[in-house]
Amino acid sequence: MAEDADELARQLSNPVSSLISVPLQFNYDDLDSGGSRTWLNVQPVVPVSIGENWNMISRTILPITYQENLFPGAGSQFGTGDITQSLFFSPKQPTANGWIIGVGPALLLPTASDDLLGTGKWGAGPTAVVLKQSQAGWTYGALANHLWSFAGESDRGDVSSTFLQPFLTKGLGQGRTFSLNIESSYNWEAGQWTVPLNIGYSKVSRIGSQMVSYQGGVRYYAESPDGGPDWGLRFAFTLLFPEK
Repeated sequence: MAEDADELARQLSNPVSSLISVPLQFNYDDLDSGGSRTWLNVQPVVPVSIGENWNMISRTILPITYQENLFPGAGSQFGTGDITQSLFFSPKQPTANGWIIGVGPALLLPTASDDLLGTGKWGAGPTAVVLKQSQAGWTYGALANHLWSFAGESDRGDVSSTFLQPFLTKGLGQGRTFSLNIESSYNWEAGQWTVPLNIGYSKVSRIGSQMVSYQGGVRYYAESPDGGPDWGLRFAFTLLFPEK
């Protein structure tokens, strides 16, 4: 059981592994504006074999958000945000030097139920991930994408946004993992960085016959827009469906 949990934890640290998973990621941010933002990211990850040597990994992020006092007079909003859909094409085997690579397209879908929960724009751009995993339990690498808007509501601002996520994890044995990442984004239209540092601890376990992962962590914003957050919390519950 411990070996199975460690292997699943190792696969979870790899964004383009062959593991089907459904993370439910709860986030809370306290805003300098006096408000707050609470959201649940539903993030199914589905790998598909497309031949002897390649996988295609579908990663979807659907936020469900409640926020209040985003800025003075904004009131509160609850509903869905915009979906970010990524498709990574990744060789099934690492390179000769042990690097795991995935590249493909990313899409922005205007599924927000309120103007203050999304962009009102369709967007697209490239995405890529590169990482390495060591026998000592370390995983390190980075994930990036850039999205440009190309259609949508004409009275809404254009989207040109870069996302860069360097990450580092350490397997601690018995399915436990310590993680550190920076989910930085740069809004080219506003000339504004948002740079949250996330520290987390997770554990793979079993509920009946279902393998799951629990995670808890804290977030500190090194940079955020005026009125934005200084700190936040993250909890995640992930359903795991390993190959049999």
